[in-house]
Amino acid sequence: MSIFGKIMGAIFGTKADAAEPAGGAGSAAGTDAAGGAGASVPMVDVAPILDKAVAAKGEKLEWRTSIVDLMKALDIDSSLAARKELAKELKYDGDTNDSAKMNIWLHKQVMTKLAANGGKLPDDLKN
Repeated sequence: MSIFGKIMGAIFGTKADAAEPAGGAGSAAGTDAAGGAGASVPMVDVAPILDKAVAAKGEKLEWRTSIVDLMKALDIDSSLAARKELAKELKYDGDTNDSAKMNIWLHKQVMTKLAANGGKLPDDLKN
């Protein structure tokens, strides 16, 4: 399973496997990743799920601004190698050795893709 698929699965549950975009991130913005098969994708409120995951960790994790903390909260490998793999899945075309820039891009893309796949995001995380 792709890293984005793991993020989706951790937030959306098992239905995320079916909803994952083909090839990771190739779906167009505004289309549902299920390809219209389930035309009405139920909305999943992302913030309470991630807030609960952070609370369970017992450490300060800023999932709203940090891709590393988001991945840690979901028990997903947040190493640089894993983030570079996620960047490849999501078709990042920047320098993966500039981890700060890549991390900002990754967080934004993950939030965008969660929203495109039925995730309800807080207003401050919407494009």
